[in-house]
Amino acid sequence: MPAKKRGLGSDLKKIDRRVVQPHEYDEIPELTEEWFASADHRRGGKLVRRGRPKSDDPKQLVSLRLDAEVLRWFKRTGAGYQSRIGEAAIIQGGRLWQSSSCPAL
Repeated sequence: MPAKKRGLGSDLKKIDRRVVQPHEYDEIPELTEEWFASADHRRGGKLVRRGRPKSDDPKQLVSLRLDAEVLRWFKRTGAGYQSRIGEAAIIQGGRLWQSSSCPAL
C-alpha cells in the first residue's frame, strides 16, 4: 500500500495571492548610502575579510578511487571522514618517503 503524501501544511497559493500594502513598507528600513557604507567592517581603515581566513597551504580538489570497503569504513567513523582519509595518506606517505622504495618528488 503506497504511503500517503503529506502537504506542507500551509496554503501557498493564498500566500502568493497576497499583495503587500503601502503601509507595510514602513516596516522595511530604507537602504541609504550611509547604511551600505557601514555594512563593511573596517579596522584601521583596512577592510576586515569575513569568513574563514585564506590558508597558506590550501587543499587541492582531486578525484580518487577507493575500494568500496575502505570508503564504507571511513564513512562509518562519522563526519570528517575525508580529513581522516587525508591523514591516513599523510601517515602512509611519510612511511613511504622514509623508505628507499619511493622515488623522490
